[in-house]
Amino acid sequence: MPFRPEPIEPPCNGAELIVHLLEQQGVRIIAGIPGGTLLPLYEALGNSSAIAHVLPRHEQAAGFIAQGIARITGKAGVCLATSGPGVTNIITAIADAKLDSVPLICIAGQVPTHLIGTDAFQEVRTIEMVRPITKACFFVQRAEELVRVIPEAFRIAESGRPGPVLIDIPKNVQMQRWEHSVLPETAASLTAQQPAAQTHRSASAIHFDRAIEMIDHSSRPVLYVGGGVVKARAHELVRELAQRLDIPVVTTLMALGTLASEHRLNLGMPGMHAARYTNRVIDECDLLIAIGARFDDRATGTPEHFAARARIIHIDVDERELGKIKQPALAIACDAHTALTELLRRTSPAQRPAWLSRIRQLRAAYPLRMPRVHELCSPYGIVRAVSELAPRDCLITTDVGQHQMWVAQAFAFSRPDRWLTSGGLGTMGFGLPAAIGAVLAQPDATALCFTGDGSLQMNIQELATLAELNLDVKIILLDNAALGLVRQQQELFHRRRFVASQYEQPPRFTAIAEAFGVPAIDLGRSAAPRAALAAALREKGPMLVRVPIDASEHALPMVKPGAANSEAVDHA
Repeated sequence: MPFRPEPIEPPCNGAELIVHLLEQQGVRIIAGIPGGTLLPLYEALGNSSAIAHVLPRHEQAAGFIAQGIARITGKAGVCLATSGPGVTNIITAIADAKLDSVPLICIAGQVPTHLIGTDAFQEVRTIEMVRPITKACFFVQRAEELVRVIPEAFRIAESGRPGPVLIDIPKNVQMQRWEHSVLPETAASLTAQQPAAQTHRSASAIHFDRAIEMIDHSSRPVLYVGGGVVKARAHELVRELAQRLDIPVVTTLMALGTLASEHRLNLGMPGMHAARYTNRVIDECDLLIAIGARFDDRATGTPEHFAARARIIHIDVDERELGKIKQPALAIACDAHTALTELLRRTSPAQRPAWLSRIRQLRAAYPLRMPRVHELCSPYGIVRAVSELAPRDCLITTDVGQHQMWVAQAFAFSRPDRWLTSGGLGTMGFGLPAAIGAVLAQPDATALCFTGDGSLQMNIQELATLAELNLDVKIILLDNAALGLVRQQQELFHRRRFVASQYEQPPRFTAIAEAFGVPAIDLGRSAAPRAALAAALREKGPMLVRVPIDASEHALPMVKPGAANSEAVDHA
């Protein structure tokens, strides 16, 4: 049965009203750190039997925990930050959510209204700071505004192209009495009055008919699938369309797993760290069907050289993306699920033996090389071993850097809706708190957090949060005592000037993890490392697995920033 919020008797104060409205929206977990301007709200949270509060050790982690929840459930995650440094700390997680289209609600405390503009203790101009990195932001001046603002914030965050919304609430507004005799109606009736605004102005039957005509007349088509397909929960429709029309599929970093890694039509990801054959297939295609992808520079390289011989069909829920980077022959503003449904209604089975034969030739001539894949303490070796030993339906998070690319290249993904990584902002420190949030959303699941030593140190304090919650999160730490991707670019493109990219005194991560209360093993010190890894992955609860990696290991192929994808540097 759906949860019914426990009634509170009006009149109540603003903080109690906030909690009531959050309960109506179905919020069950909130991550945040209390501070003076949020204490009325925390007092009200203490009376809620519906909402559990998670206490991270840094506000940025609160934002990423909420992101982990949102990325798994598709519903807005909620985080709290007090005024001043609390808000400035959480801004990175908000910006990350904006670039990766993640629905997020951040409720920020603010100094009382009579102190605003006086440079009061812990006062910052929150709305001015976050406006460029949010989908919307609200400043609440009276408690009665909350009845409208909170449901509207969720509607905006979750509708159309999802994104973050911040609500700035002064402390005195949280304490203000709300004198109405009747509490707000349920969230469903409130949001029904203001339906989500979808951008479907160009999504007519004529446009879908035209798209099918272009596909039918193409001899070398490619489906180019991005994170919008995952947000729309439309990955199964992509598989159906690809199989029915015999069209190969490339997936951006955010959509890995849309087709299983071993699927005959799966070409992996394009761009900077793609297999060279994948980029060459795109070079040779005559029609690129982009769905929920935004032609990010890491995928396209120099845009004028990306799919230069192809006509482009671009389908995206956000009309602003259409023609922003590449000019399409046909642009359709529509969400991925609706678009794929319309395309499938119009298609008949087709086969493309000549095109798939050519792709097999390119795959043989320009394969994805994975050196030392059978050595456990090597980049591809550890990723493949974990992929083989972990549960098939595990949640997977990464931080950002070489390890992120090695996982993208070598992990056997089976579905995209359990894959969490920071794509647009590329935030080191994302992986561990996102994994915590993901498992909070799916308590019976196991999460694998692939990270590097540089990334882990960005939010290493969240080992304490993990230990406290005792979640089944396995941290796979690829430790090369360096900022690996920075060092790699310095070696390849900056005359081997290794400035500020190597740690002279690397920490003992197993000791740190154990000090925080997380069990840890070091595969570099194990007499039987594969058996130790298998045992660690079987054991329920948190675990850190350190894997020593040589700093000279590279994530290749790699396209030099600013170059065409055809100019990739590869393993010798």
